[in-house]
Amino acid sequence: MNSSSVIVGGGPAGMSAAMELARHGIGSVVLDEASRLGGVVYRGPLRQGVALDYLGARYRDNMLALHRDFEQFGDQVEVRLNTRIVGGSDSQLFALTPDERVEAVPYSYLLLAAGCHERSVPFPGWTLPGVILLGGLQLQIKSGVVKPLGRTVLVGTGPLLPLVACQLHRAGAHVAGVYEACAFGRLAKEAITLLNQPQLFLDGLSMVAYLKRHGIPLHFGWGIVEGRGQNELQEITVAPYDADWRVDLSRLRRLPVETLAVGYGFIPRTQLTQQMNLNHHYDDDGFLKPTVDDWQRSNLSHIHLAGDIGGLRGGEAAMLTGRIAALSVLRQLGVLNEDQTEQQRHDYQRELAGILRFRAGIDRFTRRGAGQLLLPRPDTIICRCENVTRQDIDIALAQGINDLISLKMRTRISMGDCQGKVCVGYCSDRLRKHTGKKDVGWIRPRFPLDPLPFSAFVSKTEEV
Repeated sequence: MNSSSVIVGGGPAGMSAAMELARHGIGSVVLDEASRLGGVVYRGPLRQGVALDYLGARYRDNMLALHRDFEQFGDQVEVRLNTRIVGGSDSQLFALTPDERVEAVPYSYLLLAAGCHERSVPFPGWTLPGVILLGGLQLQIKSGVVKPLGRTVLVGTGPLLPLVACQLHRAGAHVAGVYEACAFGRLAKEAITLLNQPQLFLDGLSMVAYLKRHGIPLHFGWGIVEGRGQNELQEITVAPYDADWRVDLSRLRRLPVETLAVGYGFIPRTQLTQQMNLNHHYDDDGFLKPTVDDWQRSNLSHIHLAGDIGGLRGGEAAMLTGRIAALSVLRQLGVLNEDQTEQQRHDYQRELAGILRFRAGIDRFTRRGAGQLLLPRPDTIICRCENVTRQDIDIALAQGINDLISLKMRTRISMGDCQGKVCVGYCSDRLRKHTGKKDVGWIRPRFPLDPLPFSAFVSKTEEV
């Protein structure tokens, strides 16, 4: 097998790229930290015999089709599951293997398709047991393992809110309400743009109709204010938001709940691309993302990026960008000539353009307001690893701090085990608002990206 092509991430982008390479006789190695392929979107249940009918027929059919197509190329793709990438350079990766050893993985061509992680939004009570990120909750019900406890409320913004609410209800959970922070009028303005993908638009309307039919309240222009409870979540406070997401304190509403799912979108998972020192830039929504060209190449031509790591576009777009990246590798290897790859890339990009127009409408609808930055109180924890509060950040800004690295040195944000995955989003937003600058710098993650077990440092000779 030609193992010079390594793919990090076994989701839709990584699987599609591996299949595109295999169709032309090029083998690859797919590394994924999960116990099965599919990524967060199409991984499926963790146990045999678990039916996922409550997730919808279209989702089930798409998931099964992806795995069925991938199985046809099993002899040309080496899959290494339960393998976590903890660092890398421009010629090799370092992987924590299932037997807890750090192993070097050399490559000639690399595709990074590591996906994204959820955006954390601090507010009073966000660290209480019972508060969970929306994508994490959806992953739980997709796995067929667990359903949320008691009355569940969903807050945040974006199409994942009504989708998860419908899935939870069909799975038998008690959904007490859905609170979308953006006003309905903003959604209505994007109707024509959203019709670029009529099936997705109709799916959205059907979800709203489902919630109404089953008596699940859907409030537009409302959001979270705080959560309260002794040792666990017992009550939340919600209120209307204005266009900039400032809270109307005169119309507070308190709700008894056991589970609060919070979803304010996703951020590309760029810890590895940052450590490898690839070129990045700030998106308009405040997150850092790698720079790619029309062939999904980074600034290093043998390193490609596909899927949500290069921008948040969803599962179908991830498959297309994975195929485009594979075409680039095939062209560099000389397997396909320039004319062959150019025409195929053009076809893929034409299909991708419609998805991107739809996504642009969604992004405008779900555009976050600066009032969200005011939700934490002075004593609200922002960095959970280092116990940094909003007051600590306020003091640093008042003292003249105006970039992320300086804020890190002054307050210790991002110095914990997660290396800023949780707190840097809020801190970056605060700095951008405070300074008026779009680019406030970035913090290059250190090796290893994730904590290593002690067993990783035990040599084979010591074991003997």
